[in-house]
Amino acid sequence: MQMRASVARKTIKSIRQQAFEQTHLFDSHPESSLDFEKVRSAVKDGYDKPFLLIDSSIIREKTRRFTAAMPRVRPHYAVKANPDPRVLKTLLEEGAGFEIASIAELDLLVSLGVPATDVFYSNPTKSRDFIARAAAQGIEWFVIDSVEELGKIHSIKSDARLYLRIDTPNIGSDWPLAGKFGAHPGEAREIVLTAARLKADLAGVAFHVGSQCRNPENWRVGMEKSRAAFDQMAKAGLNPRLLNVGGGFPVRHVKPIPAIEVIGEVVNRALEAFPTAVKVIAEPGRFLVSDAGYFVCRIMGTATRAGKRWMHLDAGLFGGIIETAEGLKYKIRTDRAGPDVPWNVAGPTCDSIDVVMRDEPLPSDLQEGDYIYIKNAGAYTTAYASNFNGFPLPEIRVI
Repeated sequence: MQMRASVARKTIKSIRQQAFEQTHLFDSHPESSLDFEKVRSAVKDGYDKPFLLIDSSIIREKTRRFTAAMPRVRPHYAVKANPDPRVLKTLLEEGAGFEIASIAELDLLVSLGVPATDVFYSNPTKSRDFIARAAAQGIEWFVIDSVEELGKIHSIKSDARLYLRIDTPNIGSDWPLAGKFGAHPGEAREIVLTAARLKADLAGVAFHVGSQCRNPENWRVGMEKSRAAFDQMAKAGLNPRLLNVGGGFPVRHVKPIPAIEVIGEVVNRALEAFPTAVKVIAEPGRFLVSDAGYFVCRIMGTATRAGKRWMHLDAGLFGGIIETAEGLKYKIRTDRAGPDVPWNVAGPTCDSIDVVMRDEPLPSDLQEGDYIYIKNAGAYTTAYASNFNGFPLPEIRVI
């Protein structure tokens, strides 16, 4: 009996420990979000088309929180997440660097006075023209993940500082990015040896754990693989001195997420394997701006088809709400209080794929003219929007 009781106590202790760890990982740390009353006030100021309301104070708060969680890691904002100049100015004032994927993004940063030395060109495949123009504007750091890209950049700017993007697991990420980019071990070895032969300055390693990564262990694995790549580069006579831990830092929508402080604990421990002389950066995009925004649109009309309730918004997949097509679920607010019923939610275009959500539980009394408020939508909404079918681009308002 005593043995059974002992086993039972150990089992209960194990269950409690697992529960604690799960609670700690997906913790209840309060996440920032734009005050809903500010959103309602913005609507009262006038509405003629969908708009994204951004609170710059939350961008500042998220940038400071990121830096506090990982003091050795400097954030280089992924411009593609939201390239509004007012957003970029706020991040510049907070001491962030930047990461670009195109010359248009570089031109925008230069127009705002961002030093070229603070800009990293992290698109693994770039046109010759873009490489030459970036080099002419003073860009020093270029990512590669293939021998072909190495040769292309070296032929244009032989003194470029290059960093190798390696493949790393994306398990637990809402949008795995592995496959399209990232050198696998054999390819990485070939790139290192080719760089040594060309006397190219292959000076760092980068990885990306996948977008909306809810598995902090991905960063640990990525950093262990980066440490091995550092050793391989040093053995070949290269001088690795940059570690780029990428993006993927999650924000809260409807799924639980690990707090940035929890991810920071993993990253900070793994950084002990890298000398203090190594420059460490990250490429957060969504994490810095998503929580600062609410996307506001309006119901153009409702219909019942084949027994299904439909509402058509004045913004859809082509107007900024495109990530729902990849499975992202936003928290949605309305001004109605009726019982929830399933709605199919579509955009305004005549394209059959312009369906934002299906069987989404929303108030039964929603009707034409009502506003739809989409929470934590500061990233990858207006940046994706187009004029398809002649519908206007959403407005961006910054407070």
